[in-house]
Amino acid sequence: MKSTKSLFAAFLALGLSGLMASFTPNPEKGKWETLFNGKNFDGWKKWKGGPITGWKVEDGAMVLMEKKGGDLLTEKEYGDFELELEWKISERGNSGIMYHVKEGADYCCPYTTGPEIQVLDDKRHPDSFAGKTGNHKAGALYDLIPPNDTTVVKPAGEWNKARIVIKDGKGESWLNGKKLVDFPTRGSQWTQMVANSKFKQWKEFGTFDKGSIALQDHGDKVWYRNIRVREL
Repeated sequence: MKSTKSLFAAFLALGLSGLMASFTPNPEKGKWETLFNGKNFDGWKKWKGGPITGWKVEDGAMVLMEKKGGDLLTEKEYGDFELELEWKISERGNSGIMYHVKEGADYCCPYTTGPEIQVLDDKRHPDSFAGKTGNHKAGALYDLIPPNDTTVVKPAGEWNKARIVIKDGKGESWLNGKKLVDFPTRGSQWTQMVANSKFKQWKEFGTFDKGSIALQDHGDKVWYRNIRVREL
């Protein structure tokens, strides 16, 4: 029979082994990571710093309550990823989800660096009828590619489920279970698309392979919840 001392050492080793197996300081690639805990803004920051104001947590959602709340960015940067979240927009409301956003003194706003998937009240907001062939409507790669179906978006005041995939130089925008847009994220086709858009004035727009995910303050009330991401 093993001594009490030997048994204790074995037990301690087993316990430490189990603890180390269960502790991962950073999520592994392919593992879902919760980006919003439904209680506070841990893991998020305001564009160019300062306390988060104008946004609040309400019924498990982050809500832009007033103008000039500022855009929210993830503290962590992501390259290739899959993002899922739910959004709800107010009547005549406008917002957006941006990726590969970079901060810096040369950049006035997240949209000068990070491409945007549109969040919009398609029926009432004037931007829905601007742009080219619907490329400002909900689910669009904003000002670049329109959604292939404008009927899947739910009206203002109802929740929509968005999914964004960025991988190996290609992107996808999904809304309520349907893929609306396929797009390149680099290469000659991307360069030509940007050259024909409002973003051509910003030389570094869409040039980064990694950056923050951003939620836009466009001055209208908007809700986001159930936000999660996995690195690919």
